[in-house]
Amino acid sequence: MKAFVTWLQATAVALGGPGLFVIGFLDSSFLSFPEVNDLLVVGLVMQHPHRLVYYAGMATLGSVAGCFALYYVARRGGQGFVEKRFKAKHIEAGRRLFQKYGILMIVVPALLPPPAPFKIFVLLAGIMGVPAWQFLVAVFSARFVRYFGEGLLAMYYGDRAMAFLHEHAREIGLGLAGAALVGGVVWIAISRRKRV
Repeated sequence: MKAFVTWLQATAVALGGPGLFVIGFLDSSFLSFPEVNDLLVVGLVMQHPHRLVYYAGMATLGSVAGCFALYYVARRGGQGFVEKRFKAKHIEAGRRLFQKYGILMIVVPALLPPPAPFKIFVLLAGIMGVPAWQFLVAVFSARFVRYFGEGLLAMYYGDRAMAFLHEHAREIGLGLAGAALVGGVVWIAISRRKRV
């Protein structure tokens, strides 16, 4: 498997943006390549800083497409599909979080770097009937912020960008999650006021 991942990384680097899209799709759907796209975005932006938006965009679009494939399968396959892949206690805990926080349960884990769990929330969004447009906007927004942020770190820290991310993953993750939660609370409050 390690040889395959190494080959895949080399191919993705050679392809540039399309390679990021393919790995993003595979990682976010039915396979798992933790941190591969993050490393590739950092490496490619270091080589071509002027393509930061392009690389972040391609990684994001690949991830969105992969997540939507999983979401669609869960929407079609329902509860039984998810129960085959996760323990009942994890599914129930995820359901409770979704009922309490709604779409933030997609935004926050999508922002966080690996090994934060994410696929279970994608699958739960499908079986719980989260509207597709909300799901897509949430994943796109969160992943673009993540990949763009990593690209910015690559521009400023160069080779040390990934080391910086690893050393400060907890602080960065908590900061992003906090910002997403504050934004979500503000959005919910504004939405409720409009309804009144």
